[in-house]
Amino acid sequence: MFVGSILKAKQDRYAAKKRRTNAVIKATASAPRLLVIRSLAHISAQVIWLDGSIIAYATDKDVKWTKSEKAFAVWKQIAEMTQKKWVNTVVFDRNWRIYHGRVAQVAAGAREWGLQF
Repeated sequence: MFVGSILKAKQDRYAAKKRRTNAVIKATASAPRLLVIRSLAHISAQVIWLDGSIIAYATDKDVKWTKSEKAFAVWKQIAEMTQKKWVNTVVFDRNWRIYHGRVAQVAAGAREWGLQF
């Protein structure tokens, strides 16, 4: 049971981090959320309206490059899809992850492409 309690404590810490970051993020009717999902091997992003409908979704599952190049591919796909839907302003949701590395690359690339946070 000791291992289970350690796992439960770790999950509780992650849930608390997510609650703290989501308390600040406020999507509006004119600015949907840009949610970045990062795992050890992959990164994906999606743009979501307030009602939960997905405007754009990009993943790196088919990309066979390094992790930073995968982040480059994701932000480029997201930026192209959102511009086709005439969305220029989004609220960045880093999903309790630290704004560093691949998460920051996705944000910087989306800004470079024309999305405003």
